[in-house]
Amino acid sequence: MSEAFTVIDGGGLDLLIIGDHASAHVPSDIDLGIDAALLSNHIAIDLGVAEVSALLAAQLSCRAVLGGVSRLVIDLNREDDAPGLLPVMSDGHAIPGNRDIDVTERMIRFHHPYHHQVAMMLDAMTSPFILSLHSFTPSLASDPTQERPWDVGILYNEDDRAAKVAIPLLEAAGLKVGDQLPYSGRLLNATMNRHAEANGIPYLGVEMRQDRVANVDGQRQFADILGPILLECRNSLA
Repeated sequence: MSEAFTVIDGGGLDLLIIGDHASAHVPSDIDLGIDAALLSNHIAIDLGVAEVSALLAAQLSCRAVLGGVSRLVIDLNREDDAPGLLPVMSDGHAIPGNRDIDVTERMIRFHHPYHHQVAMMLDAMTSPFILSLHSFTPSLASDPTQERPWDVGILYNEDDRAAKVAIPLLEAAGLKVGDQLPYSGRLLNATMNRHAEANGIPYLGVEMRQDRVANVDGQRQFADILGPILLECRNSLA
């Protein structure tokens, strides 16, 4: 057991699901100085990721590793020296408890163990393929005029191999697909840059629209769509 991550062991297929922002947990000894209601908000957690990851791990007989703390505690999808690693503001909400905090302690406690676990699990695979699973909010409080109409976004940096396979399959499944939307993987892709692109491991970066995976039926529907597409990507590239 680790406070930095949760592992779901669904079987031995060489496919690893990674959910950097799957948890809203804040350890009892950390005070973020925010209303507790914000921990159910998108600024704290990628809603639906833990549930869809568990469904996919069972469906595909594979493993998943999920971040164990809220991204407001530390953002696991950031480089060690990146702005926003320890957020003091998120979508218009101040995070006063993160001001004047030594980031090194949280790096050692959460960031390093999480990424060490991801690396260990990939090293144990013969021919790994990664699903990087996130979710996005349909609207931003800080920019309500911004339209985010996509059901799913596909993100990548330099390695677009799996994206080229997945995008037409997702569209054929009836989803409105954003290619490098709602934001670009060339700007924010830290975990995949570190574990996938730096090691030549093929991966698919998926952003699910949160209102599509807000309940059990939506989570099951999304997992049922993603499962066969993931296998097609893996079989094509791994």
